[in-house]
Amino acid sequence: MKVYPTSQIRNIALVGHGGTGKTSLAEAMIYNTGAIKRLGKVDDGNTVADFYPEEIKKQITMSTSLIPCEFNNHKINVLDTPGYADFYFEVIGTMRVADSMMIVVGANAGVEVQTEVLWEDYPSTPKMVFINKLDRENADFYKALDELKNRFSDNIVPVQLPIGMEENFKGVVDLIKMKALIFETGTGKITEEDIPADMMDDVETYKEELIEAAAEANDDLLTKYLEGEELSDAEIITGIKEAACAGSAVFVFCGSATKNIGIQPLMEFITDCAATPDNNPMVEGKNTAEEPFAAQVFKTIADPYIGRLNMFRVFTGTLKADSVVFNPTKEKDEKIAQIIIMTGKEQANVSELHAGDIAAVAKLSATSTGDTLTQKANPVTLDPIEFPEPTLSVAIEPKSKGDEDKLSGAFSRILEEDPTIRVEKNRETRQTILRSMGDTHMEIIMEKLSRKYGVDVVSKDMRIPYRETIRGSVKVEGKHKKQSGGAGQYGHVWIEFEPYAEGEFEFNEKIFGGSVPRQYFPAVEKGLLEALEEGVLAGYPVTNVKATLYDGSYHAVDSNEMAFKMAAKLAFKKGVETANPTLLEPIVNVEIEIPDQYMGDIIGDLNSKRGRVQGMEPSGNKQTIKAQVPLAEMARYTIDLKSITQGRGKFKMEFSHYEEVPAQNVEKVIEKVKQEKE
Repeated sequence: MKVYPTSQIRNIALVGHGGTGKTSLAEAMIYNTGAIKRLGKVDDGNTVADFYPEEIKKQITMSTSLIPCEFNNHKINVLDTPGYADFYFEVIGTMRVADSMMIVVGANAGVEVQTEVLWEDYPSTPKMVFINKLDRENADFYKALDELKNRFSDNIVPVQLPIGMEENFKGVVDLIKMKALIFETGTGKITEEDIPADMMDDVETYKEELIEAAAEANDDLLTKYLEGEELSDAEIITGIKEAACAGSAVFVFCGSATKNIGIQPLMEFITDCAATPDNNPMVEGKNTAEEPFAAQVFKTIADPYIGRLNMFRVFTGTLKADSVVFNPTKEKDEKIAQIIIMTGKEQANVSELHAGDIAAVAKLSATSTGDTLTQKANPVTLDPIEFPEPTLSVAIEPKSKGDEDKLSGAFSRILEEDPTIRVEKNRETRQTILRSMGDTHMEIIMEKLSRKYGVDVVSKDMRIPYRETIRGSVKVEGKHKKQSGGAGQYGHVWIEFEPYAEGEFEFNEKIFGGSVPRQYFPAVEKGLLEALEEGVLAGYPVTNVKATLYDGSYHAVDSNEMAFKMAAKLAFKKGVETANPTLLEPIVNVEIEIPDQYMGDIIGDLNSKRGRVQGMEPSGNKQTIKAQVPLAEMARYTIDLKSITQGRGKFKMEFSHYEEVPAQNVEKVIEKVKQEKE
């Protein structure tokens, strides 16, 4: 593959709801460049973009693929992204390096959830729309177009109209050239014809819309248009290009990706009119080619054969192979041995890469997703990529004991690839907790652990880190006395236990007359601290207790630190049992963002989860609900929220405080712990 200058590079993210045909569109685009000899199919598992075994098995995209297409003396870097909410983090990384987005919409399904999410999350990014699957049953181009206009903006303007629909779909009317383009299925071979007479009314209506959108993008053209003068084809194209680059209009194309109908004109539009790399807001106002080198890693691939691959975009300057760059985030030099151009899983090398281009590099020692690569003499740090926090948690353990060491090694590799996974050891519950973006994401992580790293794991419900405390005050005696020939052991204490709201534990002493010598106070405190680790109800740590040593006795020969430590433990057990013990549960602060129409359902669901709504903040057609909910009720909230809002809701949560478990729930918790132990 040759090296392209910035002006001849286009970076397009294919985005949209799952199942709309993004991967098939990428396949048709690369087929039209001659780089592959036949069109692969998602159903057959042989597309260039979806090459991971998990993607082939499930027939969905889970990881962004780079498909560079050399077309019309330009390089179109096509970034095929996942369409399912669990993998939305891949879209976030991709959108950092794309200059415009091609939203793919199914002509049979219309506007779906992820299309709405994308439009809301990237309002100012230049957009194009490809209405796909016009050859399918129930395909309706005009219905899909109206949905787009009604949901998002009036300034959504077709540049093509379909000729025929469903099984009769055979081509498109090009509203710029004012020609009918008839396609040969599969090959994409085009025959130009006159526009069918029965389409002329629609053609004239939408041609006028197109001219208006072009005129509005340029002051000179707008003046001419408003004065009633006719715009030439060249002027219309100039206006369209300005509107497409600025994002002031969204241009709509149509076709069938699997039949390669309508794809070549779309590619021509991308090379002629789509936003160029020097339009990117990351480097606004800079001449990208002449600035010092700066690049950013947007994705990391852990390849079991060649190690780690970092995919990056050059934002300014030029990168050459066999050079040294600087990572200001990690403060480390990195050697760039080879610059790798990825085409799906295939790799080729280039000698250098200009501003705006996207490639990969292998074996960087410290660089990870989001890091900047630059020159040490001119260190620049680009804004980090903000990925969402994982929201679904499960406890995991290896199926066989021998796999424990392998598991930690496998996780370190998977964490390199996926910035949204969290793995942590909960000291209280002694479980390894894996956090992910949803149930499908979790399933894929498990499959990857098994297939890629040979570690099989089982998932279990996450244990809730309950605590125990006391509600009453008691004074108790603890006596440890042991005589077994020779020196014995003798420790004797009286301790008062009472609730303590200001902290987890406080130890005081009020000894008069030396009934317990001062040198044994630390041993008493140590005994109590050890006893706190396991309560009397269900073995959870004890908290919010104040202990005051106020009396006791000792033996001149037999007393020692161990004896007083044991006496304190006996006093603790007896004291907690009689001081009205109870359970505390962790409460989390939850912030949920949802469209207005789901408000009642979400409030009802929170009430059923023993949640307390703290407040609501409207924002446009959305509401942010703030609530406090017991952690025990939130284990599957990712799945519940997705179900209630059809994937339109988002939430985040963080620990707030501990609260007493309602009396009717205490016995259930204790019983569950007993069953687990058995």
